[in-house]
Amino acid sequence: MTSVNPPAADQGTGPTARRMVLGTQLRRLRERAGVTRAEAGYNIRGSESKISRLELGRVGFKERDVVDLLTMYGVEDSDERDQFLELVKQSNQPGWWHRYNDLMPRWFDDYVGLEEAASRIQTYELQFVPGLLQTEDYARAVASHGRPDVADDEVERRVALRMRRQKLLARPNAPRLWAVVDESVLHRPIGGTRAMRAQIGQLLEMTTLPNISLQVVPYRLSGYSAEGAFTLLRFLEEELPDIVYLEFLSGALYQEKPDEIEIYSRALDRLAVDAETPERSRQTLSKLRAEL
Repeated sequence: MTSVNPPAADQGTGPTARRMVLGTQLRRLRERAGVTRAEAGYNIRGSESKISRLELGRVGFKERDVVDLLTMYGVEDSDERDQFLELVKQSNQPGWWHRYNDLMPRWFDDYVGLEEAASRIQTYELQFVPGLLQTEDYARAVASHGRPDVADDEVERRVALRMRRQKLLARPNAPRLWAVVDESVLHRPIGGTRAMRAQIGQLLEMTTLPNISLQVVPYRLSGYSAEGAFTLLRFLEEELPDIVYLEFLSGALYQEKPDEIEIYSRALDRLAVDAETPERSRQTLSKLRAEL
């Protein structure tokens, strides 16, 4: 019997991660049964590409499709089948961010779901304070393209979405956040001097938490270890690979191949060496706040 262990919802694992876990388990069953993707696709009135998308967790699952696949793969035990179908239900439940879907492109919807499920978040920023550490005023300045005084309802909802994302850092079993920022981020007056002073104060407060670390890359070493911002997400579930998230104006890339992950892991290792230690970084923040 194949072990099926749906991630518990109360541990913060969202539907995006559950889809990926379910897809991985179905792929293992298919391979064990010696069934090709094309054969499996035909069995559920679909195609090889549909099976590929299902196994990668890129799309939602229909209960009928999973029932047909389990039968094809020789899974006959009723308890095991029920566990798979329970995971289907969990994976199709909307996440809390569902009400913001009109604001988010699909590629960012996926990211929020993965962020919710991560056990470790490692991020590097050259332009802005990481979203998970931003104050409301700072986030409002970013969301309004530098015009917070004329922020409309859409901007306010974008700010609310960012503030809601930050709750994962204070929940039980919160992920470990390690953020590295370029020194220029701290001198860029996003939202004005008052907002920036409050933002630096929040960074000092957040970094007193045991699961949050911040390091500042000094100007003299800026840009040597990595050319652009990125985030590396790591998960406890063995079915979920490490994922690198790269965002640009018109979309985002998700990289999960071992050789790709190795490149970014090495970049993070170099950044950890180039940046000031967490304690020295806090001293830098304290000095900057006093000067503003």
